[in-house]
Amino acid sequence: MTKYSSKINKIRTFALSLIFIGFLVMYGGIYFRNHPMVMTVLMLFGFLFIIASTVVYFWIGMLSTKTIQVVCPNCGKQTKILGRVDMCMHCREPLTLDKHLEGIEFDEKYNKRSTK
Repeated sequence: MTKYSSKINKIRTFALSLIFIGFLVMYGGIYFRNHPMVMTVLMLFGFLFIIASTVVYFWIGMLSTKTIQVVCPNCGKQTKILGRVDMCMHCREPLTLDKHLEGIEFDEKYNKRSTK
């Protein structure tokens, strides 16, 4: 069984990982204090990872304003649906607003435009 999570949480997790990668790259630059060029390059790469994380957080923030908010039938909490199928952010219940996909086993491929 594949472990699914909501699309918004996946993108937020990716953005958070970019921050940690940026910090690790910058800490790697500390080990090259005796080589200023290598240290500078690693510090700049780390900074770019953190800037990329900021861009991703901004993008998902803007994207999340366009989502549809629904109440999960399983846990009763409010969650957001992004695309044709998504998972509840709280209990991972498969959710859809597409009448053709109701009752069908959940698969993320239903969000692709070529799949009907």
